[in-house]
Amino acid sequence: MAEISQRKRRFGWYFFDWASQPYHTLIVTFVFGPYFAAVAAENFMASGLTEMAADARAQGLWSTALAVSGLIIAFGAPLIGAIADNAGRRIPWIVGFSVLYLLGALGIWWTLPDGSNMLFALCLFCLGFIGAEYALIFVNSQLPSITSEDAAGATSGNGFAFGYLGGLLALVFMLVFFQAMDSGKTVVGVSPIFGLDPGAQEDKRIVGPFVAFWYLIFMLPYFRWVKEKPQQSHVGGVCGAVRTHRTTLKKLPSRKSLLNYLVSSMFYRDALNGLYAFGGTYAALVLDWSIVSIGIFGIVSVIAAGVLSWLGGMFDNKYGPKPVIVSAILGLTVVCFVIVGMDRTQLFGVSLPEGSNLPDTIFFACGVLIGGFGGTLQAASRTLMVRHTDPASPTESFALYGLSGRATSFVAPALIGLITTLTENTRLGVAPLIVLFAIGLFLLLYVKAEGDKETWSVSRAPAF
Repeated sequence: MAEISQRKRRFGWYFFDWASQPYHTLIVTFVFGPYFAAVAAENFMASGLTEMAADARAQGLWSTALAVSGLIIAFGAPLIGAIADNAGRRIPWIVGFSVLYLLGALGIWWTLPDGSNMLFALCLFCLGFIGAEYALIFVNSQLPSITSEDAAGATSGNGFAFGYLGGLLALVFMLVFFQAMDSGKTVVGVSPIFGLDPGAQEDKRIVGPFVAFWYLIFMLPYFRWVKEKPQQSHVGGVCGAVRTHRTTLKKLPSRKSLLNYLVSSMFYRDALNGLYAFGGTYAALVLDWSIVSIGIFGIVSVIAAGVLSWLGGMFDNKYGPKPVIVSAILGLTVVCFVIVGMDRTQLFGVSLPEGSNLPDTIFFACGVLIGGFGGTLQAASRTLMVRHTDPASPTESFALYGLSGRATSFVAPALIGLITTLTENTRLGVAPLIVLFAIGLFLLLYVKAEGDKETWSVSRAPAF
């Protein structure tokens, strides 16, 4: 069999982003998230709560689900990464977590519109979300092996851009063939395919099976072209991995730049995930948008994410990832200020005429910025991590990166849920994200733009 070229390996690696992005685009942000929020809010109103209190309770429940799944991801990732590095293989782990992804996505079909099984539905959502995030850690750890460090910025940006293109096409497909408007027809004037009943919300619930099918099909190029090179496994199994992981954590304080970067990204990526997770629910609960309107909003956002991720990769290659990260954080902070200062009736305290479309226009602009700066931020962050990665243990290094992205992942949802509950105001619940972005930006001052490669040789202990 002919050897697979490095170019084809890179293209196969891009396909993971293409295959997995719809879970985040369709399920977390633009279809299932808003659908679940609406179902939960209706259920709470039926129990006697006011509309505002019910909206706050629904957002709080969604926050809790994201917080719990984030904690599971955070504290399991480094150990699993160390085990994988000791074993010398990553693909079997990716296959195993892909199964969780598929089971969680498929199970969303059974989210009943009366809210009677919404906790069960949340558990399935969390299962798929955990599978997607764990698989991503192992795929990210392959980046140093499929490209040179000089080209890592462009490769990372291209991967995110390709993934956002996949998410865009999946979202368009959902709107054209599945999502019904008030008329019972989709945006192109046809009934949802497969005889789906909009009255039973089947046109929205189908998003889970659709995302599962999409992942199953488009992971095939990844598994076909991204072959692992044989690596020596280390003796010790789980116990050896625990010792290796413990040694890594003990030596982490000596790598000042890496430590500051991990803590910095812990805050700003948590804030970004908060924006992603609550953008759709904000549109549904504060601006009263329909799922179709949110889907169109998603298309605009995803297009911006794809284009700016690609452009960000070019700037990353020329100027390095750190300036790109700083610019993206500043842009997203401005977006948060706008979201907090606006609702259907006012903008920064200035009353708007009844029925004004200005909030819709502004939030569409915010969607462009969230998508564009968010994609750029993720791509550049992955590149900066490559500059801090120990080549002897890339999976564990990226597992630490995964830990930093999820160790406080409960903070943004928990703060959003807390502020929303205390104020009974969904809009004000977004305010804590501004603080998280600011902390992350401050800590970036202590991160070396070129990384800390000089400490690699002393950062590892033998894994036996």
